[in-house]
Amino acid sequence: MSTIFTKIAKGEIPSYKVAENEDFYAFLDINPLAKGHTLVIPKNVEDDYIFHLDDDVYMGLCAFAKKVAEAIKAAVPCKRVGVAVLGMEVPHTHIHLVPLNSESDLDFRKKKLELSAEEFASVAESILKEYEKL
Repeated sequence: MSTIFTKIAKGEIPSYKVAENEDFYAFLDINPLAKGHTLVIPKNVEDDYIFHLDDDVYMGLCAFAKKVAEAIKAAVPCKRVGVAVLGMEVPHTHIHLVPLNSESDLDFRKKKLELSAEEFASVAESILKEYEKL
């Protein structure tokens, strides 16, 4: 049974893609903590716990996430990009990359941003352009 994230990576469910390669996919979180909040997933592994990934997938995911974080930092005004791995809400390993200006920006209990489709599309396009430069 495919997870919602597998369906997103396969294009079966629409998403705001910010980066992709053969093994990994990055897209905007639709309930973001901050503008540019991105989820990074392995495309071919549906395990729900990051530390169950084999070493090659784990290292590849981390390297891909690093490149995506660099693109986010270049595209979205922020002091740095925070990283969180929770994995409680969707049973598919995913890394949250969140633009930060303070530590409180990474509080998952706070109210999520409400962005228009145009805002999501614009942010995704900006990050993708930066990613393609790297």
